[in-house]
Amino acid sequence: MKISLVDPADERVKSILEQHLVEMYATSPAESVHALDVGGLQHSDISFYVGEDDGGVLACGALKRLGAYEGELKSMRTVESARGRGLASAMLEYLLAVARSRGYRVLRLETGSEDYFAPARRLYARHGFVVGEPFADYLPDPHSVYMHLHVGDRAANSGASLGDGGIREG
Repeated sequence: MKISLVDPADERVKSILEQHLVEMYATSPAESVHALDVGGLQHSDISFYVGEDDGGVLACGALKRLGAYEGELKSMRTVESARGRGLASAMLEYLLAVARSRGYRVLRLETGSEDYFAPARRLYARHGFVVGEPFADYLPDPHSVYMHLHVGDRAANSGASLGDGGIREG
């Protein structure tokens, strides 16, 4: 899987973003859905990445700059037909490498508390994220779980870096 920075309006990613929003609204109350549409992902503080192979887009993820030393993971998604192949881990490791290269000390995320989101929570926990308090503009919400990672804590243990195995930013 090659990971690259793309415009979220790129026609190749339309399907994965639409499916992401459909599933988020089908799983959580509307007021608890924090997934971004294309316009939201085109914000100047957000970098959107896709993982693809010859068959098309398999995964996506985004990094939002929250401050000079912290960021937020957004829009992590793997297409259903490609799940269970380690692509989410590959995307997450790539985004962690990007965060380190930007000098982020903390990476944060919001995910759902419903059973549907249990695999995502396990993925993040395996990579060192811990449950914590709401951050940025998020408020306490029984449908949300907030997770945080001190990025430097895993720098020595990460197998991903920019430029590994065809993984490139830009």
